[in-house]
Amino acid sequence: MQSPLPVRDGVNATRLRLPDEGPWDTAMDYMMHRWGHIDPRGIEDRFDAGEIVGEGGAPLDRSTPLDAHTFIWYYRTLPPETRMPVEISILHQDEHLLVVDKPHFLPTTPGGTYIQESALVRLRNQLDLPDLIPMHRLDRMTAGVLLLSTNPETRGKYQVLFEKRQVQKEYECVSAAAPAAGYPAVEFPAVVRNRMTKSRSYLLAEVLDGEPNAETRIERLRTFSGKHDGGPGEGAGGRRALYRLEPHTGKTHQLRVHMASLGLGIVNDAFYPDLLDKAPDDYSKPLQLLARGIRFMDPVSKREVEYRSGLELSEARAA
Repeated sequence: MQSPLPVRDGVNATRLRLPDEGPWDTAMDYMMHRWGHIDPRGIEDRFDAGEIVGEGGAPLDRSTPLDAHTFIWYYRTLPPETRMPVEISILHQDEHLLVVDKPHFLPTTPGGTYIQESALVRLRNQLDLPDLIPMHRLDRMTAGVLLLSTNPETRGKYQVLFEKRQVQKEYECVSAAAPAAGYPAVEFPAVVRNRMTKSRSYLLAEVLDGEPNAETRIERLRTFSGKHDGGPGEGAGGRRALYRLEPHTGKTHQLRVHMASLGLGIVNDAFYPDLLDKAPDDYSKPLQLLARGIRFMDPVSKREVEYRSGLELSEARAA
């Protein structure tokens, strides 16, 4: 459903669905029920100023009945954010697409404590492109090629490519050169297939029994000595390796789970194979996972295109 409010400061207005019935006479009563314990005066001021609107952009006031609108829109009050010491590089831009190198630590889209400090909001503000929308997502801790649509009129053509899995993606990661103790040796190239789902209890993805819905091809490119021989995440003798990963599906944390399942957890992964205690971001130790390239038949130009990251994984670069 199209928002009647424009993007402001790079952020979309928030949409709220009002209940069909309940012990609330007005829309404001319901908002007070939801958030009045946080900022009751702020809610009243927004209704008085006409900053909360319904379908068609009609402003609501304190007396607007609960059942007058199904959805209402408003701008959230955004908390201050400290700018991350990371930057986005533009790889390509035209009237339909924007392709960038997303750095580690920066989320693709706003959420939680990261609003202004997301790739989408930064780029909307930097390039004055309020209609900018990502065509896919990279985890906050993953760096590399990110494709965004700049043109609502052609956006659907690119969305179809992702829906039909007509986009080839290539990743790189640094892990131990040999599996951890207790895991069998791996012959490369290897293909990992299993059934994955997002955990209901936490952020982690889980592997379940059943028909596989996730597949990754893994190739070992080269081996080298780690920065700290024998340290965490390194194989026997402190050896590490650079791997090429080709996902044929796009499940949450798929590449991290598949590498960990081989006893080859990605260097600096705080989730897999073991969940570490939450700690402040250490910008000197990014997850060693990079979206290296993306390739597809452009539905507008009818030409095959490929975009490659200009970034390098720090552990591989130092080798």
